[in-house]
Amino acid sequence: MTPTLLINTSFLDQSSSTQSFETAPIPHRLNKLIQTYLTTDILNDRLQDLPQQFQDPQPRPWQPLDWNHIEPSQIRGIDPLIFLAIIAGSIDTEAPIRGYTQTSRQYLSPLHPQMARFVGGIVNGQEDLVELGLWEREERQHSPALQRLYTQLSGLKMMPLPHDPRPYEPTDNSQQDLFEHGLHRVATEYGATCLYLWLMAHSTGPLHQVLAELLIDEINHMTKFWGFGCWAYPHTTMFKTLMTLLRPQLRPTQQKPISFSRTLERMMQVLHWEAWSLPNKLSLLWTFVYVLWHLWRWGRSLNIKQLNRWLGQSPEVSFSSTGV
Repeated sequence: MTPTLLINTSFLDQSSSTQSFETAPIPHRLNKLIQTYLTTDILNDRLQDLPQQFQDPQPRPWQPLDWNHIEPSQIRGIDPLIFLAIIAGSIDTEAPIRGYTQTSRQYLSPLHPQMARFVGGIVNGQEDLVELGLWEREERQHSPALQRLYTQLSGLKMMPLPHDPRPYEPTDNSQQDLFEHGLHRVATEYGATCLYLWLMAHSTGPLHQVLAELLIDEINHMTKFWGFGCWAYPHTTMFKTLMTLLRPQLRPTQQKPISFSRTLERMMQVLHWEAWSLPNKLSLLWTFVYVLWHLWRWGRSLNIKQLNRWLGQSPEVSFSSTGV
């Protein structure tokens, strides 16, 4: 069975020296959540769990949730209509999970079949899916959960309008292809982690607990992808990583290049960023910065000997030929 994440949430039930978490200002709530859910011990635990999931993939069970008592009064520090618009945008973003997983499986299969299975499962000779990947089994809970949240908060049902994920577009350099695709996968999980943390800081009660289950999944997956990348590409610098993310990339079948900035722009449109208040915008930007600082500090603590001990011998000889 998958080990339970060792997250201490006792602060949710205790008062600080001046005021309880429930009534604390949003910045205080954000900082406390990030410091609680992104500790080095938790991130190491999630990465060390990856080999076990290669051998015996088991989805993480969610805690029981009190869906019937979710109500708009549990939204804090943001216009409830904006909160609902963010939930609606998240539903559409989470919905095309099958497309995400199969694209990642195709990039991973030539270089790391175990990670390909973890993400996208197993296909037969006709490319029919015969086993779901663990990542898909866990992530496919998210869109239905968000739809249920939307209905509980608004009294309305919402059908997702998912976008088309980027297809598999290989070049003659499979190592570089995986490096670029992997960065975007990490960035996507990082973005979801930051957004759910931010929404948790703006919620209480059962609403807060549902968002916590989504967050724990995203941290789990982000950590595994991030750690896998550090292991597979041990000589890659942070500068090279950032330049790859920001540099527009044009695949053979594309008319327009893709880049992380374009992805971020689409994300902001989906979340109706233009309607947010300035304090809400600033607090989300702070969340992105503070989460990245925690991840950067954790990444600096990893070394190739430690990663090899957890994940096996790094394929750095074959990957280093890419120049990344």
